[in-house]
Amino acid sequence: MPMNEAAAGQISRSAAEIYDEFFVPALFGQWAAPLCDAAGLGPGNEVLDVACGSGATTREAASRIRPDGSIIGLDRNGAMLAIARSRMPECEWTEGRAEALPFADDAFDAVLCQFGLMFFDDRTKALKEMRRVLRPDGRLALSVWDEVGKSPGYAGMIALIEAMFGRESAESLRAPFALGDIARLRELLAAADLGDAIVTTPVGTARFPSIREWVRMDVRGWTLAEFIDDAGFEELVTAAEKELIAFAGPDGAVKFPAPAHIVVWRHG
Repeated sequence: MPMNEAAAGQISRSAAEIYDEFFVPALFGQWAAPLCDAAGLGPGNEVLDVACGSGATTREAASRIRPDGSIIGLDRNGAMLAIARSRMPECEWTEGRAEALPFADDAFDAVLCQFGLMFFDDRTKALKEMRRVLRPDGRLALSVWDEVGKSPGYAGMIALIEAMFGRESAESLRAPFALGDIARLRELLAAADLGDAIVTTPVGTARFPSIREWVRMDVRGWTLAEFIDDAGFEELVTAAEKELIAFAGPDGAVKFPAPAHIVVWRHG
């Protein structure tokens, strides 16, 4: 069943700009290098980055496969791809769905997917597609967030939003953690014939300049804008500055653990 836009992580151009400018350095950028490490990327590799977003992982991968490698970034969100193209016009960017990759069998040495799997309409089909386009001995490396309870700042933010704006609005922020349960993740991998994949769970750190900026990124840089208007945003900031103050240091900057599962599978 197709997800709604919030659950599927589909965002507007303005949200995509905020995502790239603020969310990437605050949360996502730190995971690009570990994912590329896990994939064992090297010079000459031909790589596909699925659900590439604004291209943070794609750019990291490109730096590792020079001088004669190639990389394609694929995403179904045109707003994200527009930013990716502006940041790295020399790369090939393709709009498309993970469930129907527009590439031949055995086309890539490595396939990457950073924090995209939980948003696909058909996760099993998407994984099988990623497997299909891998060459023999190719590597699939993907990441998904651990359970939301392991990321205490977001557990607190989701509880606060649900109390103030209702369950539907909270679900859009809960969606990124949909595959955090390791047993559920393992079941999905097995269904896609990736049951022998290796899963590790390193711990990253979420960092925001302030509680206000944290709220702004979640509301304006994600999918919450459809649920929370300007007045609601200010009410949420006021409540968060009181209820979530434990996550802010003496200088007001926010920091809390943000663990993720990294999955690596080798073809053949």
